[in-house]
Amino acid sequence: MQNFTSLVEKRRTIYHLGNNLPQTKEEINQLVERVTKDTPSAFNSQSSRVVLLHDHAHQKLWDITLEALRAIVPADNFAATEAKIKSFAAGAGTILYFEDQQVVEDLQEQFSAYAANFPKWSEQAHGITAYAVWLALAEVNIGASLQHYNELIEAAVKAEWDLPAKWALKAQMPFGSIETEADPKAYIDTAARFKVFG
Repeated sequence: MQNFTSLVEKRRTIYHLGNNLPQTKEEINQLVERVTKDTPSAFNSQSSRVVLLHDHAHQKLWDITLEALRAIVPADNFAATEAKIKSFAAGAGTILYFEDQQVVEDLQEQFSAYAANFPKWSEQAHGITAYAVWLALAEVNIGASLQHYNELIEAAVKAEWDLPAKWALKAQMPFGSIETEADPKAYIDTAARFKVFG
């Protein structure tokens, strides 16, 4: 069992993913569901929504993304874009992160004094959920990265999997076996990020 700080250090962005995981789809589903259930949110809003894509559904997501990018990326630059998308598709699956805007709007109406804050708190809930899941994946040696093709693919994703209109797509997390470890991480000067008083 790893302690939390070592797990935080272990979690890295992994781009070279494979489909060679010892875990079953069911085990991964249960892990992500359990972590998502227990992540905190303002007013216990539980606004985060998570969709897991395996096998052909995972491949379909990156096909959708590739075709959306083909429409906007110049042809002479497309080879690098295609290679990047194929690296995500090479993984075992993808986690889609959404925030339910109906929950946000209901809270804005119910607690009008805080109305301007609920969209911000929803974004925080998304960040906490994605990070918690990422840590849980790292703990069991599953590599992942966090991608943001949101507006480009959101309508097609909702149509493909018949998802609610009020779910706002926030990120995509391809995951899989770690085929190449991440490069050493560069850090800015701690003093630029950290101050202590008292």
